Amino acid sequence: MHVNIQPNCTDTPEFGTLSVNQALEMILKTVHPISGYQMLPIQECCGRVLFENIYSTGFVPPFTNSAMDGYAIHSADLPAPDQVSKLAIIGTAVAGQAFSGQVNRGEAVRIMTGAAIPDGTDTVIIQEHAEFDNQSITIDARHKPGQNIRLAGEDIKPGDCVHVSGRLCTPADIGIIASMGIAEVPVYRPLRVAVFSTGSEVCDLGQKPVDSADQSLIFDSNRYSLCAALKAYPVELMDMGIIPDDPDQLKAAFLDVSQTADLIITSGGVSVGEADYTKQVLSELGSVDFWTVAMKPGRPIAFGNINSAILFGLPGNPVAVMVTWCFLLKPAVEKMLGITDQLISPRFLATSLSNIRKRKGRTEFQRGILKPGENGQWTVQTTGKQGSGILTSMSLANAFIVLQHEEGNVEVGDEVLVQPFSGLF
Repeated sequence: MHVNIQPNCTDTPEFGTLSVNQALEMILKTVHPISGYQMLPIQECCGRVLFENIYSTGFVPPFTNSAMDGYAIHSADLPAPDQVSKLAIIGTAVAGQAFSGQVNRGEAVRIMTGAAIPDGTDTVIIQEHAEFDNQSITIDARHKPGQNIRLAGEDIKPGDCVHVSGRLCTPADIGIIASMGIAEVPVYRPLRVAVFSTGSEVCDLGQKPVDSADQSLIFDSNRYSLCAALKAYPVELMDMGIIPDDPDQLKAAFLDVSQTADLIITSGGVSVGEADYTKQVLSELGSVDFWTVAMKPGRPIAFGNINSAILFGLPGNPVAVMVTWCFLLKPAVEKMLGITDQLISPRFLATSLSNIRKRKGRTEFQRGILKPGENGQWTVQTTGKQGSGILTSMSLANAFIVLQHEEGNVEVGDEVLVQPFSGLF
């Protein structure tokens, strides 16, 4: 007798599921950068995404200037080996107030860092390497022509493309834009993201006393974790609260928010239980591109769209939410924001200090504590219990132990791939 079964995370291998790489590839082919931009003062642009290329209209630095405090001279006055030169000081140049005369052979000008190089000079002797005596200096032969000079345009020249569209602006980027005299730039508008949790068993903070005897309710943590992660990006957050296990309420919420949101993120309701309605409602109102991925934690995840809004239906377990955020949702958010830079979150090998059971045919993301060991070799051990409901395993960790699709069990001393949390949150 044939039994019609559905795929489950206990299957070996997990049939009917996408690999993590396949799922991510499908997601990134589906999502596109949002349209629309806004002009912002540059002091508000750190962490925003440039909408257009930024071109220079002038030189940076705008004039040739001194890199050190010292004395401006002509290189022809540098002495021969084992000789010295004595030069008369004829004036001073400070930043913002240039020396106005011509410097002739045998003369020097006292100069401060950032001051324009006087006419007739091309070299700066730092003050510690000159002997001062009665309005003259004596220098030896240790110096080179052109030293301690910053040439006009040595950093940026007119017409240079200094930043490209899609760059996530850093503090240094803001300084570069300011150095060109540009006061405001076009950036992508914020991504409109709606976040809500589902489940009749989930309650919000303050809805149940901490010492309540009612064991049927749990505090919502997923919405808070997701909103905290999203705030690292230029997003307009719409906190939609908690939707109970009611398909009509879920439909109404989806339809309403899909009119304004670019991205909808839910947690819970994507498994195969009788009260898990997210996938069902998404299928009725829009499309479901996939809903299972061969990964642990995070296997049940619905991806699709309603109207023009992209929808991610994440699992209900809190660690699964964090893992799917890092490896599937975060790259989608970055592409929707228009980010074209390759944001680096490095992976490298470390020696495992833990025995880890691993079933082949899925990618597993164990939570680990990464430490530098002897001879520069990194070591990692798990945080202990790895259940997808144990959020402390994320809080105690500083890295993922990434056990790839075809890997099996790990023994103490084996090398494993690790990915630090830096760059993920």
